[in-house]
Amino acid sequence: MTDRVDTLTRSRMMSAVCSRNTKLEIDIRRRLFAEGFRYRLHSRDLPGTPDMVFPKYRAAVFINGCFWHAHACARYSVPETRRTWWQDKLEATKARDARVWTELRRNGWRVLVIWECSVRGPGMNREEALDSVCVRAGEFLRSTRNSLEISGPSPRTRLERDDTA
Repeated sequence: MTDRVDTLTRSRMMSAVCSRNTKLEIDIRRRLFAEGFRYRLHSRDLPGTPDMVFPKYRAAVFINGCFWHAHACARYSVPETRRTWWQDKLEATKARDARVWTELRRNGWRVLVIWECSVRGPGMNREEALDSVCVRAGEFLRSTRNSLEISGPSPRTRLERDDTA
């Protein structure tokens, strides 16, 4: 299948994608702040520059887009154009994410990953989904669990993956 838009339009669209301060990230930050959680943003002194760092809880939070991080859910598929290039790029991103999360845990940090599909999907109420995600994030922060991934309902992924080891 060919692209629906011309090359210049696609380039402009892709260059407009933000990596920081996305709407999802801001919505989650606001809710967690309202719950009394205090954090630092985009801490460059930690591996992977987490979206949010909670020093009091020794926790790093990543809010990932399913496409850009090749999440195994319905929101991710490899583009038809330049397929090999995209596969290589997205697989490298997955490998980097795994290395960063492992390094953070090795250094005593707990890791929370919130996937885009946890709040976006057909028939999903965004506000209710955000509330649910933030409740689970708050529970994780107060817990002693080492890592947690929060993702949305999809036939290709579990609702929530918890690594206690």
